[in-house]
Amino acid sequence: MKYPLASSSWDHKELDAIQSVINRDMYTMGKSVLEFEQQFAEYVNSKYAVMVNSGSSANLLAVAALFYTKTHKLKRGDEVIVPAVSWSTTYYPLYQYGLKLKFVDIDLETLNFDLDALERAVTEKTKMIFAVNLLGNSNDYNRINKIIGSNDIILLEDNCESMGAEFNGKQTGTFGLMGTYSTFFSHHMATMEGGLICTDNEELYHILLSIRSHGWTRHLPQENSLVTKSTNPFEESFRFILPGYNVRPVEMSGAIGIEQLKKLPSFIETRRKNAQYFQELFQKHPDFYIQKEIGNSSWFGFSLIIKPNSKLTREVVVKKLQENQIDCRPIVTGNFANKEVVKYFDYEVFESLKNADYIDRNGLFVGNHQIQLKQEIEHLYKVLS
Repeated sequence: MKYPLASSSWDHKELDAIQSVINRDMYTMGKSVLEFEQQFAEYVNSKYAVMVNSGSSANLLAVAALFYTKTHKLKRGDEVIVPAVSWSTTYYPLYQYGLKLKFVDIDLETLNFDLDALERAVTEKTKMIFAVNLLGNSNDYNRINKIIGSNDIILLEDNCESMGAEFNGKQTGTFGLMGTYSTFFSHHMATMEGGLICTDNEELYHILLSIRSHGWTRHLPQENSLVTKSTNPFEESFRFILPGYNVRPVEMSGAIGIEQLKKLPSFIETRRKNAQYFQELFQKHPDFYIQKEIGNSSWFGFSLIIKPNSKLTREVVVKKLQENQIDCRPIVTGNFANKEVVKYFDYEVFESLKNADYIDRNGLFVGNHQIQLKQEIEHLYKVLS
């Protein structure tokens, strides 16, 4: 039996959506992207959503936008607290905009921030906390907001692995000033490539619209918070106001997103049913810790962390899984502070990163899908027993 990391969530509806774009013969970002943005914002109960070409670009634009508000929310050299475990493009935009990263350890159970360490790490120098909801699991935002308190600290969310997760009935990705999402193939829904940024802040929304497309004014509404637009479209066609990018999605991705969003609730329901069965089998496994759910996880995948008293090694476990055609990966990047690339960063490690180091050596995860996986999970259990 094969247990792949991910599987396609498309059927004829997505293919028909692609064909509808081909029939219109207009492939650059257009009405399908706009419709998908509006529907996605409604789904997560956010005022605004901006689609881009990847979750990585979503993180890039979210960080960049904070530099271009009328009263700049961030400036180069500001300190940003990040968890030591996430995907690389959580960190790269912070480096690229000259911010100082402060790595804080994760909790071995939730795989998100060690909240006690986070509380100790916050000082008068802290300007932003970049919270990452890892593998579908929400952070405890009640505690994080208490830690922030009355301090002037921005909360940003990297929710690229946790679309559809909830905390106290509220969608993750909507607790911070902005939240980012990914629609890559192996994620909760897939639009070929794609990502989104959600926010309730109108000024940031307008900045995102501009810097997504070259920093020009063309996609801004006539009445906006950035500039006074001419009513002459020729004058506005190549008017540049911000140092932007071209990270627009293609129109096909928007059309696919419309169809995928209709299916997303059932996708997440199935993922949660798979997770329930996984938890039943592995909750008391003698050799592995599994992720502790906070709120209502959307279960991106299933983590397995070798217990200290186990005689297993990760090398042995990975080899056994591979021999039995079970795909597995490290828990995201492991401890990112150990990666060679940080030699380019302005950063510090707060206290120790012992838990991040531990999962770096002893952690892995297997996939969860939008289809029922009872046989695959049983196969996994038998192989690891």
